[in-house]
Amino acid sequence: MTGAIIGDIAGSIYEFHNTRDYNFPLFSEGVSYTDDTICTVAVADAILNGKTYKDSVLEWCGKYPHPMGCYGGGFSKWLRSPDHEPYNSFGNGSAMRVSPVAYAFPTMEKVLEEAGKTAAITHNHKEGIKGANAVAGVIFALRESPSVDTVLDVGNTYYPDFQKREYCHGFNETCQGTVPLCLKLVLDCTSFEDAVRKAVSWGGDSDTIGAIVGSLAEPLFGIPEGLEKKALSLLPEDMLSVVKAFKEKYPVR
Repeated sequence: MTGAIIGDIAGSIYEFHNTRDYNFPLFSEGVSYTDDTICTVAVADAILNGKTYKDSVLEWCGKYPHPMGCYGGGFSKWLRSPDHEPYNSFGNGSAMRVSPVAYAFPTMEKVLEEAGKTAAITHNHKEGIKGANAVAGVIFALRESPSVDTVLDVGNTYYPDFQKREYCHGFNETCQGTVPLCLKLVLDCTSFEDAVRKAVSWGGDSDTIGAIVGSLAEPLFGIPEGLEKKALSLLPEDMLSVVKAFKEKYPVR
């Protein structure tokens, strides 16, 4: 899950002002965590402390109601609604918050079941659930077999021939537009930092592309200690305590 946080922070200032410069400063002045990190922490906290995913997301988003970049329109309405019922979304929010699930459960079957649950509280459209399952499934498989072949094999079960598709650099907030792109970006990377740089400099929804690619690159390459230390130093103490507790209980390998 730390990979998702790093990618989110690195892309945070480029979400609405994209960069195509691969050599952008990873932690430019003004970077911060966004809703991607808040919701990822919420999923981790739910797993650690036996909360429902819905209750934990509502709790954490209530603590941080005005993150950098704001919450998406549909999600904001969900947060303010009296009953907090899912709204059939297929946005990429289900895929950006799911990574903790891939570390906390022992089988692919259970990982996919829980990934679907994290999505369904809001993103109960079949594409929203598929996006979460694809990301969690690939991460879980990479923990056992960290290679691009794993990304290809598992990714193609969700998005056939994703590696052959053409993707635009425009803004696309859907799972079906974002997740296969992220899988393809990871195929061409040589390190965790390379993955984050390629994700953010792609353009479009930079923080979420960074978060998803970062979550996929973490079990594939590992995270350099310096990058992790810098990113975690930018989190408030309550988020940091969840991240540390989760990493201790559910190590990457």
